[in-house]
Amino acid sequence: MSMFCYQCQEAAKGTGCTVQGVCGKKPETSSLQDLLLYTAKGVSIVRQEAKKLGFDTADADLYVMESLFITITNANFDDAKITEKIKLGFEVREALKKQIKSIIEWPAIANFSASESEFQVRGSLVGVLSTEDEDVRSLRELLIYGLKGMAAYAHHAYNLKYNDAEVIEFMHKAMVSTTDDTLTADELTALVLECGSNGVSVMALLDKANTESYGNPEISTVNLGVRKNPAILISGHDLKDMEELLKQTEGTGVDVYTHSEMLPANYYPKFKKYEHFVGNYGNAWWKQKEEFESFNGVVLMTTNCIVPPKENYIDRIYTTGAAGFPGVKHIEDTKDGSIKDFSGLVEHAKKLASPVEIETGEIVGGFAHNQVLQLADKIVDAVKSGAIRKFFVMAGCDGRMKGRDYYTEFAEKLPKDTVILTAGCAKYRYNKLPLGDINGIPRVLDAGQCNDSYSLAVIALKLKEVFELNDINELPIAYNIAWYEQKAIIVLLALLSLGVKNIHIGPTLPAFLSPNVAKVLIDNFGIGGTSDVESDMAMFMEPAV
Repeated sequence: MSMFCYQCQEAAKGTGCTVQGVCGKKPETSSLQDLLLYTAKGVSIVRQEAKKLGFDTADADLYVMESLFITITNANFDDAKITEKIKLGFEVREALKKQIKSIIEWPAIANFSASESEFQVRGSLVGVLSTEDEDVRSLRELLIYGLKGMAAYAHHAYNLKYNDAEVIEFMHKAMVSTTDDTLTADELTALVLECGSNGVSVMALLDKANTESYGNPEISTVNLGVRKNPAILISGHDLKDMEELLKQTEGTGVDVYTHSEMLPANYYPKFKKYEHFVGNYGNAWWKQKEEFESFNGVVLMTTNCIVPPKENYIDRIYTTGAAGFPGVKHIEDTKDGSIKDFSGLVEHAKKLASPVEIETGEIVGGFAHNQVLQLADKIVDAVKSGAIRKFFVMAGCDGRMKGRDYYTEFAEKLPKDTVILTAGCAKYRYNKLPLGDINGIPRVLDAGQCNDSYSLAVIALKLKEVFELNDINELPIAYNIAWYEQKAIIVLLALLSLGVKNIHIGPTLPAFLSPNVAKVLIDNFGIGGTSDVESDMAMFMEPAV
């Protein structure tokens, strides 16, 4: 095989991509990403020693966070950028080693002592399959994928100048653990669960960063139509980039629209004040080829998910942050804390045609925890009266697999006395359906981005308190979650750490779960997959015993 990758739901044949990634990732890129993670693990090893000696490890902390983020599915396809990141890792590592050697003799560590000769190592020698034991490999990868999601959320918070030292410490501890062949499966399992609890912490941190910076999301009606002005479409997840783009386009005659996971920016009070912020254009990430083409204007990708662009619009794509694609213009992060310069995008947009309208109307969102808890009395009354029989958490990711029609059909066939709680781009399977409301409560409550799954946990914990229950699993809430990439993994682990059981994930179970590891999750947490809508509906609607 020329590569091996099974970190996302689209893993070829349900086992792994070995020729080219279904996402479009080439074998060379896959090898470089493997090598970047290998380098980052080496940085973590040295960083841990430097930290014990009291040295400043900020560069290493940021490096490992960014390296994990860059290797998330559909984030960065640019070999040159990944290569630069690997070289930077050598510099960060050697600088720390030099400081350590000024105090103590630094022992030789064979696996992490090479320098630029490491470029000659094929990714397959340091990648997933370098761990021979199937169960150890499965647990290590489950941990790494949880860390990737954690790093993404930590980086968004970092951009808003919010940090959690304990989360960073765990990140390095976990990275080092994946190089330790003495750890047992039980010890690795404990680390996976610890990853989940740190996932709760990092999502709480990002929630705090976003709400203190931009206000609490509020119930909002989002426009789906277009205006006649030239425009910029912003996709991804980073709200700091959203803020700077809105500031730099104000008064220029250029409109701004959100796409995919940036939709929830429409719910934040601070963004609503911009008159040129028009609304949302399009749907989930996987439809971007046709939607970016019809948009006509400039597109800014702030994070994943980027689909390899078509030649007829690649010149209109810009990336920033963790995102990257060869041949696409990249807006570099600033080194001194100053703002990014988006002036080039604005000038480019002015020369382009206005968007082609692909839909009209409005959708409603903004049901993050602060907003929903203001409706708590109304929701409790609806549950007690029987008007709401059950809540369904249908958060997570969308994807292009035909089988994901399951989630649209499931939403359509849910009984009229049920409510969907959602976050992430999975919402696009049903957020535009005419599902109505229950006593004024919309039947689809959109909390926001994938990281706003934290809101759904806060809501559940609050309802547990209001109903005076002993166990969160006694609530009338079912979990039918779609997944695609690694941020969904940290959300899953976070829910498990909070004690949530009987979560069903689909459209397929992760390929990286070995039979034994899958059995542990099934036996201890009731993790399950999906089958057909009718069977799953009957199972979910069974009264609690």
